[in-house]
Amino acid sequence: MLQDPLTLYKLIVLYMLDRVTFPLTAAQISDFILEQEYTNFLTLQQIMSELTEAGMLSSQTIGNRTLLKITPEGSETLHFFDNRISLSIKQDIDAYFRENEMTLRNEVSVQSHYYKSTSGEYEANLIAKDKNITLINLTLSVPTEEIARGICENWQPKNEQIYQYLIQELF
Repeated sequence: MLQDPLTLYKLIVLYMLDRVTFPLTAAQISDFILEQEYTNFLTLQQIMSELTEAGMLSSQTIGNRTLLKITPEGSETLHFFDNRISLSIKQDIDAYFRENEMTLRNEVSVQSHYYKSTSGEYEANLIAKDKNITLINLTLSVPTEEIARGICENWQPKNEQIYQYLIQELF
């Protein structure tokens, strides 16, 4: 059965988001789809934009990352057209999540961004979540953008260590 390739790509994105219990970044979806050579970057960006505009994906931009979730409308559409995704593609996606779920979850569960506050200082906002529960939400005021950027860059690799230190010191 022949089908429009764009429709298949949309279903692949919906299937990926339906298989996880946390949002994925646009970059995470892109990494998988481009690695599998299903389509190219520009087509994939068009697909994600169309799915968002159609209300099948919800999109939230935090810092330089766009987090995507499937909406109830997206789930309904996927379940109606699920049979149009080949078994081999589904198996590729399922295997990818089995191998990478913890890494993917950690990437979206740890967030950081900085901004210039009204006082002229820079504020670095650091967040760590686990299963949509905020474990820590910390804002640090610092004098320069360089320091704020450095704090945000170091949050991803050091968040667990910092969280454990705070718990240990405060209890």
